[in-house]
Amino acid sequence: MTVRLSVLDLAPVVTGSTSGQALRNTLDLARHAERLGFHRYWLAEHHAMPGIASSATAVLIGQVAAATSRMRVGSGGVMLPNHAPMVVAEQFGTLEALYPGRIDLGLGRAPGTDQATARALRRSAEALSVDDFPEQVVELRNYFAADSKVTPAAGNEPPVWLLGSSGYSARLAGLLGLPFAFAHHFSAENTVPALTLYRQSFRPGALDEPYSMIGVSVTAADTDERARELAAPQALSFLRLRQGRPGLLPTPQEAASYPYTPLERQMIDARLADQVVGGPDAVRKQLDDLAGRTGVDEVMVTTQVFDHADRLRSYDILAELYPENLGAA
Repeated sequence: MTVRLSVLDLAPVVTGSTSGQALRNTLDLARHAERLGFHRYWLAEHHAMPGIASSATAVLIGQVAAATSRMRVGSGGVMLPNHAPMVVAEQFGTLEALYPGRIDLGLGRAPGTDQATARALRRSAEALSVDDFPEQVVELRNYFAADSKVTPAAGNEPPVWLLGSSGYSARLAGLLGLPFAFAHHFSAENTVPALTLYRQSFRPGALDEPYSMIGVSVTAADTDERARELAAPQALSFLRLRQGRPGLLPTPQEAASYPYTPLERQMIDARLADQVVGGPDAVRKQLDDLAGRTGVDEVMVTTQVFDHADRLRSYDILAELYPENLGAA
């Protein structure tokens, strides 16, 4: 694998802990990732989810950028239909002005939450449609133009990415000539078709050539058995989310003793099959294969484990496996 490596962080809130501790862990992981040489560090917007503390994404991006000095920092992503495009332009124009050349603006069109919360965010039922997403993207980018009256967005446009888990945003990113990030970590079956559509649709715009990245869930440990142990809580958390019962990230003990039904076990096994889980040899084999099959330019790793030290160790192992893929931003 010869692609760049980056980090996606959802600021996980674990059982027995607090949002404040989750956010402090984010800052610690960001500093650690920069020391290891990861290229960029993105935060994801989710709302009304007890186990995710990154809802105020622009605020957290500013904190991470202030706590680091070289690594690119951005959104993976801001869910644009939740916000007025002008507000997003002001926020990210401010970030770009403060940290020039280090900010990324990744945009998604999903709500990042349930419909009731989306309605609360958007203030009306009529705003729940995402049909005008392409127009919102164009409007947002216009606020960054040098002759825009929107300060400090004017003249301070960070690189804009489109994010997706299907072909819609892949095609739009291609038509607009933007970089594209695909959510392989929760839509693995659509990864290759979406990337193919992106490349086929690409027209020069912000970029002269297509540039693609995938988000991948990775749990690396010193042995395969330990990695499977560490990955189990995140799989249980995903199961509960799918069942409409989102909560804090459970402990490994809770995940090990949970009374799975046969159908739940099938869902868990399918979830883990789309992740990279194992000791160093297994992780390297799986990541090399995934990069080869997808042909991406960059892999963005998200690691959701209960203990913060285990999360740091997982990224350490990746750095040990791929020193040639890491370096100063």
